[in-house]
Amino acid sequence: MRPIQMVDLVTQYRRIQDQIDKAVLEVIRSGKYINGNAVQVFSAELSEYLRVKHVIPCANGTDALQIALMALDLQPGDEVIVPAFTFVASAEIIALLKLTPVLVDVHPRTFNLDIDKIEAAISSRTKAIVPVHLFGQTADMEPLMQIAKKYGLYVVEDNAQSIGSVYTFSDGTRKQAGTMGDIGTLSFFPSKNLGGYGDGGALLTNDDLWERKLRMIASHGQSQKYIHKMIGCNSRLDTLQAVILKVKLSYLASYIRKRKKTAEKYNAELESQVNWVETPYCIPVSSHVYHQYTLKVKHNRRDDLQKYLKTKGIPTMVYYPLPLHYQPAFKNIVKIGGDLSESEKLAQSVLSLPMHTELDNEQIRYITSQIVGYE
Repeated sequence: MRPIQMVDLVTQYRRIQDQIDKAVLEVIRSGKYINGNAVQVFSAELSEYLRVKHVIPCANGTDALQIALMALDLQPGDEVIVPAFTFVASAEIIALLKLTPVLVDVHPRTFNLDIDKIEAAISSRTKAIVPVHLFGQTADMEPLMQIAKKYGLYVVEDNAQSIGSVYTFSDGTRKQAGTMGDIGTLSFFPSKNLGGYGDGGALLTNDDLWERKLRMIASHGQSQKYIHKMIGCNSRLDTLQAVILKVKLSYLASYIRKRKKTAEKYNAELESQVNWVETPYCIPVSSHVYHQYTLKVKHNRRDDLQKYLKTKGIPTMVYYPLPLHYQPAFKNIVKIGGDLSESEKLAQSVLSLPMHTELDNEQIRYITSQIVGYE
C-alpha cells in the first residue's frame, strides 16, 4: 500500500503532468508573467462553469475577502456577522479593516452558520453577513438571504472551501456556491478542490457596478492606468497560476465525483460499524464536494483517536482547534453574537480524515478498518 497522505498533490500532478508542463512552459517562453491573456481565458471559463457574470481574479482568498469588504465602503465600528467556527481569515479581514466581527454560532451538524441565531445578533450597526461554506457544502442560503434583505445587509460569501457545491432554492432554482450573495470569494490554495501550485484567489459577482469597483480596488484603485479613483491594493493572479488552474478546471467535475465516492466509502464502513463517530451531514438543499471529510468524535475520544491513527501511519487534522472567540488576537476585538457553545464543542470533537483525489480503495479500507478496530 502506498503511504497515506492528508493531501496528495504530487500524484495528482503526475496524472496531468504533460498538460501542466506544456502550459507552464508556454508562459515562461512568452515572458508575459503578469496579466497575460491566460488570466482572462481562465476567468471566462470559470465564469461559465459557475454560471456567474463576472470573475475577478486576485492573489489569494484572503485578499478576495479584503477586496470584497473594501468595496462595501463600511465605516470603522460597523458590524459584520461571521461564524465563530471557521478559519481565521473570515474574521481577520473584518478586524483588519477596523470593522467589528460579530461571532454567531454554527449548526452542530452542518458546521455552517446557524440561521436561527443570526437575527438575534443584528444591531443598528450591522452592515453585512459573511457566510462561510465550510468543508464542502453551502450555508443554508435561502433563509440567510431573506434575513439580509429584511435588514438591508450585504452578503459576502466566503467560498474558499466549496467551489462546485450547488444550492437548490425552494422554487427549484439552482445556484453555485459563491454566486448567491452580493459578492463571492474563492481561494485557489494548492489543497483546495481547484488549487494552483501557489497562491491565488478570485471574486465573483453578477452585478456590473460591483465588478467595476472590485477590479479597481484589486488594481491600486485605478479606473485607468495611473488614474486612481480610490484607495485600493495590489492583488492579481499570476499568469502561471492561471494556466495551471485552467488545466485543472477541466478536471474539477471528475475531482468532485472522486471525492464524493471516497466519502461514500468512508460512510459505508463507519456508519455501520462505529457508533461513537458522526459522519458528515449533508443538508438536502446543498450538494457536498468534500473539501474535507470531517468526523465528530464522541465521548472525548478525539485526541486519543488522532494519536492512535498517527501510530498506524494515518494522518489527520483538526479544523479548527479553537473557535474564533478563543483566539488571542480577537480577545478585545470581536463582539459575541449569542451563545457559542456549539462552536466550542466542535473544536473539541472534529477530526478530518485524508480526503483527496488520489486515495485508492486499499487506503480507504485501511483507514476505516483502523477506526473500526480502535478501542
